[in-house]
Amino acid sequence: MKALLMRAHGDLSTLAVGETPSPTLPDSRHALVRLKAAALNHLDLWTLAGVPGISLKFPHILGGDGAGIVEEVGSDVRSVKPGDCVMFNPGISCYRCEYCLAGDHSLCVDYRLLGEHVPGTLAEFIAIPEPNLALIPRPPAPQPEISWTEAAAFSLVTLTAWRMLVTRARLRPGEVVLIWGVGGGVSLVALKIAKLIGAFAIVTSGSDDKLAKAREIGADVTLNHATGDVAKEVRQLTNRRGADVVVENVGEATWEQSLRALGRGGRVVTCGGTTGHNLITDVRRLFWHQWTIMGSTMGNHLEYQEIVRLLGQGELRPTVHATFPLERAAAALEELKSAHRFGKIVVQI
Repeated sequence: MKALLMRAHGDLSTLAVGETPSPTLPDSRHALVRLKAAALNHLDLWTLAGVPGISLKFPHILGGDGAGIVEEVGSDVRSVKPGDCVMFNPGISCYRCEYCLAGDHSLCVDYRLLGEHVPGTLAEFIAIPEPNLALIPRPPAPQPEISWTEAAAFSLVTLTAWRMLVTRARLRPGEVVLIWGVGGGVSLVALKIAKLIGAFAIVTSGSDDKLAKAREIGADVTLNHATGDVAKEVRQLTNRRGADVVVENVGEATWEQSLRALGRGGRVVTCGGTTGHNLITDVRRLFWHQWTIMGSTMGNHLEYQEIVRLLGQGELRPTVHATFPLERAAAALEELKSAHRFGKIVVQI
């Protein structure tokens, strides 16, 4: 099969489209999917550079998100059949440990992500465990059907943002939520989820153009974090009360501002640290203001079923910035680093 092959850790020069053996079904509970589209995430850039503690077998295939047509199914697969159009949860669990048996698959002791720990979606075929598969839903008329591009762009960031806001932070209607970096995939979906819940959403970006687009999506207040003091402005907007929830994935560059913007009894939820991982927190403020600081990674199968159900109702449709053919997948990864990107980048296969 044809795939974007990563020959070694490094920069984009280590990537090239080439031929590699097609996957086979590892057991009776997997399905073989012919991919029609794959979507990129910042995780692909981190994997390319090298993630400490993760050892890959080269050539490696990047890509966590994807959608396609079922080509073949194992003998124990019941929920899909050849010819079905599917999308999938990129988080692979063992389905046997205590966390999986309790239904919390993203806490699995052997949790892996497509494209990071195992070969991913920037290829013509991929083998996926049945529990990770979902039929692409059909929204009610007059909404258009979900395209391959949208189906590929949906899963990773939507599942991540859903678990952050709904399961972990338990955002409620009327609460104030601060979301950093609204042009990025998770932050953009977090805005959509916040408005679906009925929260008051304050979003930031260093680009006025992105902030204008965020207002079109439903942001209540937009703040330029390159020119203003976000924490100070949030406190002014809330009559000094502060935000109930802060959505973090930036890390060192914004952590102090996030805590200064947080109200008493507030919750910070984070899924990453794109500007650095070593955070400094004054424990006196933490206990005095009774904050809750929580991490979040991906989500479980019930959460995935719920977001797919909402997609089928016409909610949470992904925002796509650009599409590229597989032959230009390296250029797509270069575009992923672009400061003007607003939404997902998808590779058509």
